[in-house]
Amino acid sequence: MKDFIAKIKDQARSDPKRIAFPESTEERTLKAIQEIIKEGTANPILIGNEVGIRRRITELDLQIENVQFVDHLSEGNKEYFDRYANELYEMRKEKGMTPEEARELMKDEVYYGTMMVHMGDADGLVSGAVHSTGHTVLPALQIIKAREKFHKISGAFFLKFKDEIMLFADAAVTIQPDAKDLAGIAIDSARTAMRFGLQPRVAMLSFSTKGSADHPLVKKIKEATAIAKERAKEVLPDVVIDGELQVDAAVEPWVADIKCPDAAIKGDATVLIFPDLQSANIGYKLATFFGHAEAIGPILQGLRKPVNDLSRGCAVQDIVDIVAMTVVEAQHIETGRE
Repeated sequence: MKDFIAKIKDQARSDPKRIAFPESTEERTLKAIQEIIKEGTANPILIGNEVGIRRRITELDLQIENVQFVDHLSEGNKEYFDRYANELYEMRKEKGMTPEEARELMKDEVYYGTMMVHMGDADGLVSGAVHSTGHTVLPALQIIKAREKFHKISGAFFLKFKDEIMLFADAAVTIQPDAKDLAGIAIDSARTAMRFGLQPRVAMLSFSTKGSADHPLVKKIKEATAIAKERAKEVLPDVVIDGELQVDAAVEPWVADIKCPDAAIKGDATVLIFPDLQSANIGYKLATFFGHAEAIGPILQGLRKPVNDLSRGCAVQDIVDIVAMTVVEAQHIETGRE
């Protein structure tokens, strides 16, 4: 994983982006920001009471300089606060939001930081060391929104097994995706893999391999595979997507030779799309705990601009790594690359 992350950091350093941090008094976050500044992978924006943040930096004996502070509730920031609150109201008034409710939400650092990304005053946001996944994802859904209408947001993890990197999805967001949702997750996961230098070979996982079982859940995976293949012809014509496949047929060539000798993917999948969040979340955690794989993520997929969620159990290095990945996402979005 070190070589994988090192390449991502090199790419981030080539064009650092402005990353908003709404948890700017949290110890791990501040220690990560110190490291990020040292590595030159991003230009941090610290959101919150500037006096309180600086006091916390001093308490932790950190060296954090040349960063942007956004004291979002200060009198000096009133113009931006009012503009952001009005923008949120205009975006959500048809959903019943009042101007007062919009102003109240803008007091929240995560909402404010997400609006900064939307308005082009930041290039990405990283949150979740303190806040729940919902607290990070909901503002992104309401403000940043999905890349495509009716498109579901999903979360992918990169895992390193010995010398091999794989991507698992969706292990973080969409609880019970339907066939269309799964197809979207497959396409977004292929894009994520490509952004970070992994050649996507996408396996749609099931408890059946190429018709070995007949069940409505298997039919859903077959339908999702067909939709994803059709969509890939338009947007990712060089990406291989295959299913339905059991895990062993997707990742072990000799098993694939027996179970699906004519399949497009024969034990050489690099991207695994699980049927639902339960199986994906269990799968990636089994891989880390029993397979000793190293994991990084989740990377939120399908948004128009990058917002990424941390685990509340994250380490400092996890934050540093996710920020570098967020910068790379922002680079791709800025240049129109996928």
